[in-house]
Amino acid sequence: MLLTKRKPESVGDILTEEFMEPMGLTQAALAQAMGVQRKHVNELCNNRRAVTAATALILARVFGNSAEFWLNLQRRNDLWAAMHSPREQRRVRRARRLSPGARRGASLPAAREGSAEGRRCRLRASAEALRTRATRG
Repeated sequence: MLLTKRKPESVGDILTEEFMEPMGLTQAALAQAMGVQRKHVNELCNNRRAVTAATALILARVFGNSAEFWLNLQRRNDLWAAMHSPREQRRVRRARRLSPGARRGASLPAAREGSAEGRRCRLRASAEALRTRATRG
């Protein structure tokens, strides 16, 4: 995904400006075509409701495009919001990459790089690998 500082166009803006206005659709007409309440369409247009898989399928059928189009619009906005939210950035910074020892069943705290328990875990794994090689050869 191309990273940019500019916020992507919202689903509501695309829906309104690129689909509804050129076709002369009102929210009520779109709601009727979609088989949903007008409130649902109003919340989509005003970016108070996210596009779900079911809604994407309905929009794709109504406008003759793909569900992936609508889901990708939503995904781009969600990613941008997470990447530019201080709260989400703190959550991401707290996450730690798993070490090879953690993938073999070591506990997560033991797998942290630099910890004494992590070093012991890696030493045990190395010793076990050496014993396995010695018994094979």
